[in-house]
Amino acid sequence: MFLFAAEGGHHTPLIVEFVNHYLGKPVYEFQMNHIYWRWQWLFDKLGVKTTPTAVFGEYSAETAIPWYTIMFVIACILTMFVIWIFKGKLSEDDPKSGQLTLEAGFLALKDMIVSVVGEHGYKYFPVVATFAVLVLISNLMGLVPLFMSPTANVNVTFALGITSFVYYNYVGIKENGLVNHLAHFAGPRLPLLMALIITPLIFAIELVSNMIRPITLGVRLFANMFADEQVSGQISNLAPPYTQFLLPVLLMPLAVFVAFVQTLVFTLLSMIYLSEVSHAPHDHAHGGEHSEATGEALATAHV
Repeated sequence: MFLFAAEGGHHTPLIVEFVNHYLGKPVYEFQMNHIYWRWQWLFDKLGVKTTPTAVFGEYSAETAIPWYTIMFVIACILTMFVIWIFKGKLSEDDPKSGQLTLEAGFLALKDMIVSVVGEHGYKYFPVVATFAVLVLISNLMGLVPLFMSPTANVNVTFALGITSFVYYNYVGIKENGLVNHLAHFAGPRLPLLMALIITPLIFAIELVSNMIRPITLGVRLFANMFADEQVSGQISNLAPPYTQFLLPVLLMPLAVFVAFVQTLVFTLLSMIYLSEVSHAPHDHAHGGEHSEATGEALATAHV
């Protein structure tokens, strides 16, 4: 709390002020010369009587680089750094605690993606695991002095939701082709008369449902992280400065729990979306999936 400077009624991390102090002016000049007038031109063309300032906030050198952009870049750097620390020097004979922690997380995510997507889904593990670690680091950053959780801003969570949306649709198109990928929105094959009436309705519903997934992913993550920060902030300011010392420590376990739960939810939903568009390379006639290693039938859970 003491490492934040008040600005405009909001708490701005000093690291954000530091970055904008050195980089804010050239970014601000770029925005005014190349971006501001383009937004104004678009609003005028659409007949919207507003300005970029009214929509996006004040343009200035002090706020040219938003805090959530800086925090998300730091989260990306921390993600690579944390994995490097846990990885350490891998050893089969004498694994260290960091390696054991990393292996436990690896096995948990591996079992989850295999149970949701199937054994063939393991090839998507690197992307899913990157999502999980990045979202977790972003969620936990708010507990560290000088930082804020970038996932407490809707712009970041929408970007993550859109990335997940683009990725699972890319997988569906790559595996099935564009036509078959779109065809799976139409549901099962029906008799001709029913298909003429019901299939277009199913297709429209499924298409809309898929198109709003980036919004639901983004809003869910943002709302929970933002609410957690707001509740913690309000409780901590009940009787300052006394409540600013003890209460944040007592609330920290709850904040950590929320961070892990929201990471699990985001990652699990991304896996479920992958399971809808990805299929085992050797499906048998009875619809069962078989292990490439043993040939035994697999019971794949689909949520």
